[in-house]
Amino acid sequence: MQEEKLDSIVSRFLSGYESEKELFGEPKKHFPNRSQIIRVISDLRTIMFPGYFDDDSKAGESSDVLVAERLLHINRVVRDQVCNALMFGNNELRHAEAYERAAGLTMKFMDELPEVQSLLLKDIQALYEGDPAAGSYEEVLVSYPGLYAIFVYRLAHVLYQLDVPLIPRLMTEHAHSKTGIDINPGATIGEYFFIDHGTGIVVGETTIIGDHVKLYQGVTLGALSTRKGQQLSGVKRHPTLGDYVTVYSNASILGGETIIGNGAVISGSAFVCESVPENAHVKLKDQEIVVHRPDEPEPQWFYVI
Repeated sequence: MQEEKLDSIVSRFLSGYESEKELFGEPKKHFPNRSQIIRVISDLRTIMFPGYFDDDSKAGESSDVLVAERLLHINRVVRDQVCNALMFGNNELRHAEAYERAAGLTMKFMDELPEVQSLLLKDIQALYEGDPAAGSYEEVLVSYPGLYAIFVYRLAHVLYQLDVPLIPRLMTEHAHSKTGIDINPGATIGEYFFIDHGTGIVVGETTIIGDHVKLYQGVTLGALSTRKGQQLSGVKRHPTLGDYVTVYSNASILGGETIIGNGAVISGSAFVCESVPENAHVKLKDQEIVVHRPDEPEPQWFYVI
């Protein structure tokens, strides 16, 4: 009886495979290895910040030989995964051509790593100076989820700009799963980026963020509407934030034509879908807080359904 039931379940799975050709038609012979990509993220963090995330050296201590060895290893792994991604993105691409292109793209990626480190050091400074609860730069580096999300984003953004398929999104979704912060690798983010607490932040693909911007938990920088689906691919559908903008918790800023001017402040829970001038302060109007004290009569609540 159990064997018959299992045969029926197998048959239903096979029917599902047959009905969905996009996912289960031709086997994907070349597909980036998610585990390898996650390990590369970890390896890159040890390059950027030696000793803080591994046991091979003291915190802040680096070795020319160790850095060179790690870079060679990272180069090999990234090259192989980029090669797989290119062949996944183009089934007609031959391995030799994909490998050659991957080698060139990987070297461009590696060449950007010192600049990524420079940006991250500025992000650490912004986080430390903007958060009175931060005890040190080191505390920000090793314990702040916002910095980890920014770190992965900045790496993934380089690959995104090089038009590497799939891998950038795998990287940022890994950070999303660890931190609750969803930054699309296509977003453009300036220097001294500050994320406090961070959980629930969403930054869409075509978002542009200037320098010295602060985002608090629950902020959404999203599209005004996605009903057209794939027709919106490549279209500017997420907002632009100028320099020195602060967006407080649970605010939503939506739309590709929405521009938040330099120095503007967006209050918590605000819903913004039109442009805001420089140095403006956007806040909710006529908010009322009612406090019921224990020694007062119970208030009467009415619900409209």
